[in-house]
Amino acid sequence: MTESGLAPLRVVIVDDHSIFRSGLRADLDASVHVVGEAADVESAVAVIAAERPDVVLLDVHLPGGGGAAASLGGEAVILGSAGTPARFLALSVSDAAADVVRVIRAGARGYITKGSSGADVSRAVRAVADGDAVFSPRLAGFVLDAFGAAAGETAAVDDELDRLSGREQEVMRLIARGYSYKEVAQELYISVKTVETHVSSVLRKLQLSSRHELTVWASERRLL
Repeated sequence: MTESGLAPLRVVIVDDHSIFRSGLRADLDASVHVVGEAADVESAVAVIAAERPDVVLLDVHLPGGGGAAASLGGEAVILGSAGTPARFLALSVSDAAADVVRVIRAGARGYITKGSSGADVSRAVRAVADGDAVFSPRLAGFVLDAFGAAAGETAAVDDELDRLSGREQEVMRLIARGYSYKEVAQELYISVKTVETHVSSVLRKLQLSSRHELTVWASERRLL
């Protein structure tokens, strides 16, 4: 227990601005222990795997990720940390609805803006660690609007997936996760040529033009 009587929480800060990371570390309550920092997707996934923190304070726009994952930023960190016990709290300068909805769909438990005080961030960290969802007031409406249509969206996704055969769905998920054609072929025990045929069919049926668009499509529908 800390002097405040609260059990200490282990936190990793992920942001590509070192000055912001330093300032945030200094502003957090004594019960919040920063056990690691990262400035890009790859180092974030590594430190989260090594430290297994209670909560990750995560910017939504980050460099790194490589290939198709490079456009995902904070989402790529969440997806790359699947299997760890960490809960994710987005902390970003952006208050754009698209950023909020995207990172929540990826698995973040909350989203607050960088204008929040150290005390506010500390309270949000503890709430997220306890299993609650936390949003800056003006952002909560974005989430309610987006997930109020959840049933309709599920039906729409099912309809889109019905266009693909079972094998095409397997190929789609692997390609969207960044696998090369050769790696997909090895994973599914089929030829590279067959993979190419399936990818072309998937892109045509979903009316997409590239692997990058396929990754974004799959991420938005939580299919990765």
